[in-house]
Amino acid sequence: MSASRRIAVLSAGSWGTAFSKVVADAGAEVMLWARRAELATTIQEQRVNPDYLPGLRLPESVHATSDVREALSGAELVVIAVPSQTLRDNLVSWQPHLPRDATFVSLMKGIELGTAKRMSEVIAEVADLPARQVAVVTGPNLAHEIAQEQPSATVVACSDQDRAVLVQQACRTPYLRPYTNPDVVGCELGGAIKNVIALAVGIAGGMGFGDNTRASLITRGLAEMARLGVCLGAEPATFAGLAGLGDLVATCSSPLSRNRTFGERLGRGQTLAQVLEETKQIAEGVKTCRSVLDLGHRAGVDMPITAAVVQICHEGASAASIVRAMMARQAKAE
Repeated sequence: MSASRRIAVLSAGSWGTAFSKVVADAGAEVMLWARRAELATTIQEQRVNPDYLPGLRLPESVHATSDVREALSGAELVVIAVPSQTLRDNLVSWQPHLPRDATFVSLMKGIELGTAKRMSEVIAEVADLPARQVAVVTGPNLAHEIAQEQPSATVVACSDQDRAVLVQQACRTPYLRPYTNPDVVGCELGGAIKNVIALAVGIAGGMGFGDNTRASLITRGLAEMARLGVCLGAEPATFAGLAGLGDLVATCSSPLSRNRTFGERLGRGQTLAQVLEETKQIAEGVKTCRSVLDLGHRAGVDMPITAAVVQICHEGASAASIVRAMMARQAKAE
């Protein structure tokens, strides 16, 4: 990739910072936007993001700023990694500075509350772009492992094959192998729903349940994901790939997964408010579970694991009562 190509990465969280390193290692000049000016200054001067990836030295071709106009100036790729429920408001504030001809890349894994729209749909709507101009990077993307250059694979989903290849080339490094996939719907749903299933797996683990329970939740969670996806026009094979099963296994199994560890605290009997007070951060699946369930209701698709997570997180139900209710569900064929 040409070193003259400019890429803007909007959000200096753990995944945004790690992805900045990836595209810089692939040959780009990168402008990393941080919401807080003091964090941008620290990254620019010390080459380290101490808040999210302490100890990781960023390449010299990663530059940091808190000025979104500076970050977006001349960008050919605009990569967005903000929390999914803040995307719309952020886009509205950024809109005067968004380059009209750039390819936009979503790193976010969520479904918008209220509208039940996928992140690429929100970008296209607010930025007034055709869907083919928006790509999605998803899959087993644990930021700390990728930042440490552990061998990983990911998926670039876009309805425009040329743009998909462009993004693929932009993030191909010796340690990250990207594959293209035209199924944007399936890839985005996989990335969003796996966070909800990981919360369920964490809850079960916090209750003291073992591998049989985890395997059952992963497998039935995959079925739930695929059932909704196919109903919404996704390709069934997508859910057997990196954006489906791959991401699901990583997020449900890794201690680095915020959704799984958040769920473990809920499973040990803490309330949502208590977990938030202790951790000072929220897992994407906590908010996304409600929008995923809404999407299921609109599509007429049964989502029992998602419904259980919503009840535990937002309706005050105890994890023990929900487990009893799920195990008492009517027997049926797999």
